[in-house]
Amino acid sequence: MTTTERTPHTEPGAEEHDRARQRTAERLLASSAKLSFDPLKDVDWSSGPEPGRYYGPPKRLSLYGTSLWDGLTEDQRIELSKHEVASVASVGIWFEEILMQMLLRHAFDRDPTTAHVQYALTEIADECRHSVMFARMISWMGVPAYGPGKVAHELGRIFKAVSTHSQTFGGTMYVEEILDAFQREMMNDDSLQPLTRQVSRIHVIEESRHISYAREELQRKHLGPVRRCWEQLTLGVIIYFSTTRLIHPRLYAAVGVDPREGRKVARRNPYWHTTRREMAAKVIGVLDQAGLVGRTNRWLLRAAGVL
Repeated sequence: MTTTERTPHTEPGAEEHDRARQRTAERLLASSAKLSFDPLKDVDWSSGPEPGRYYGPPKRLSLYGTSLWDGLTEDQRIELSKHEVASVASVGIWFEEILMQMLLRHAFDRDPTTAHVQYALTEIADECRHSVMFARMISWMGVPAYGPGKVAHELGRIFKAVSTHSQTFGGTMYVEEILDAFQREMMNDDSLQPLTRQVSRIHVIEESRHISYAREELQRKHLGPVRRCWEQLTLGVIIYFSTTRLIHPRLYAAVGVDPREGRKVARRNPYWHTTRREMAAKVIGVLDQAGLVGRTNRWLLRAAGVL
């Protein structure tokens, strides 16, 4: 992608970076032109839920394998899966709205005639459709859009306004990769609800381009030691809140479990810990290679349950 930034100074190696960016952006634009979806047309919203089918993989639910899980009926377990998938989707909407604003800020300072900026705008259009798709799915389920909770919501308000390059693309990589890992399982599981599988499939296909865009941006950014510590700390906060707010405790009441008890049991559940580590393993490796995992934020990543 050619990022002709509006500045009189050019860093060493910037021209080669620009050419690499141009090539990446042109490839992603061509892929977008070939394979993109309109979720309002490409998802069968008129179909109803199929009885007896889970909305997400049972082994990936926060209470799976616990005494609370053992005490639930099959119908309650299916209901729990519905609410947890909806909770994750609502957090996805929250972050996608943040991401769209960060990408607009990124594009604002750059030449709109470049393929790099044009792909950023294309990704914003994708994310807008994804947010609508997730919102429609939550409505189709007939459950609340739980969201990330008040504290995380307000932190997101700040983050979208002041995020740096590394925070923008590092946060994007993290959230999109963990959703991608979760939804790849869903789209390939024939036992699940067809509609949640189709939503997952659309999101996985289009997000693969977004992940490539963010990964290459991270690899091109070189940070000094002081700046690296700051970026690590901030990204650690992003990872902590994005991960720990995926499952809103209020949803446990829908299956007759006290929200405080459900949250406590989920936090101690080794199966749920394993799920978070497995979903985050790939992206944590990428962030580590980019210098965004270190002593400054490892304690936050452990607290989030991804290390």
